[in-house]
Amino acid sequence: MDKTTTLLLFFFFFTLLLTTSLSKDLCHKDDKKTLLKIQKALNNPYTIISWDPKDDCCSWVSVECGDATFNHRVTSLDISNDDLSAQIPPEVGDLPYLQTLIFRKLPNLTGEIQPTIAKLKYLRFLWLSWTSLTGPVPEFLSQLKNLDYINLSFNDLSGPIPSSLSLLPKLEFLELSRNKLTGPIPESFGSFQEKVPDLFLSHNQLSGSIPKSLGKLDFNRIDLSRNKLQGDASMLFGASKTTFSIDLSRNMLQFDISKVKVSKTVAQLDLNHNGITGSIPVQWTELSLQSFNVSYNRLCGRIPKGGDLQRFDSYAYLHNKCLCGAPLPSCK
Repeated sequence: MDKTTTLLLFFFFFTLLLTTSLSKDLCHKDDKKTLLKIQKALNNPYTIISWDPKDDCCSWVSVECGDATFNHRVTSLDISNDDLSAQIPPEVGDLPYLQTLIFRKLPNLTGEIQPTIAKLKYLRFLWLSWTSLTGPVPEFLSQLKNLDYINLSFNDLSGPIPSSLSLLPKLEFLELSRNKLTGPIPESFGSFQEKVPDLFLSHNQLSGSIPKSLGKLDFNRIDLSRNKLQGDASMLFGASKTTFSIDLSRNMLQFDISKVKVSKTVAQLDLNHNGITGSIPVQWTELSLQSFNVSYNRLCGRIPKGGDLQRFDSYAYLHNKCLCGAPLPSCK
């Protein structure tokens, strides 16, 4: 055999070996089996109908795998925008390296939040929204110490908010809006462990007073609107805070706003439809406001001139007790 033939044979076998290696599944066989069970449990919906057992599941739509340091295990499952009729399959708890779990915009997804999710010790990102999920916000979420993002909005969840959620040391975002949650805001929410999460609890049936302990925290964004909250909310404000957005609208809050100092970082402020008294502080002319509404309260006095306060039309100020000055009619 001459040298040229030897080189050609070497190249042929090397190419064959490389092709075989590249075609080999990266996906772990156990993860593939689990995903196929999930596909079956969801009645083979359109979004994942292309999952084929012959293919590498790391290449499947809605699935992502980690790199070699994760042994190419499935780390993300995102099933969204489908009219599938099913419940969250218990098999989701059998993807041990899962970091991201999304079931979103699935109006016919029913049942309670699957308790086997509690097995996902690496889970960081949980997004279950725009579904027909019912039952409580599960206590087991507090066991998932790597969670930094929870979005359970636009569902039919009911019952109280678990106080144990404040035990999550890495939580940066908590969205429970647009459900049927009842009871008070947990006192423990004033003692989040290491980080202060963006907090969205709007459009529920929460009642009672806002815990004073929340005043110790420096929220970037907080939305408690459209609930049945009563009493004082002044503790949420503070000149030294770095808050960007506060929405307390459509509650039954009652406090004097005259001496409330708002951080200059606040750009979005909505207090409409409450029982807030006093006058708008002159200090508020220093704010760079993108959105603003104090209508339907019991405010009195002249609207301070300057800053962005006159940039908003009368709808931001209407239906107060005796508020006057531009953009409302002149004070007498």
